[in-house]
Amino acid sequence: MKKYEMDELTIYWDPDVCQHAGKCTKGLPDVFDVEERPWVMPEKASAEEIMKVIDKCPSKALSYEEK
Repeated sequence: MKKYEMDELTIYWDPDVCQHAGKCTKGLPDVFDVEERPWVMPEKASAEEIMKVIDKCPSKALSYEEK
């Protein structure tokens, strides 16, 4: 599992569970960009926006923990 940090939130991604449905990349393409490394850039949106998109992840490969 990979972890990405921001002040208000920790984002977790489990690549073994990801079904590549694209809800994240379509929902917030500036934050979730598979062409970039790291591919998750939480500084490009608010914690609230990121949580809304992660909540739509059908496989639950993306999750978060509020700080």
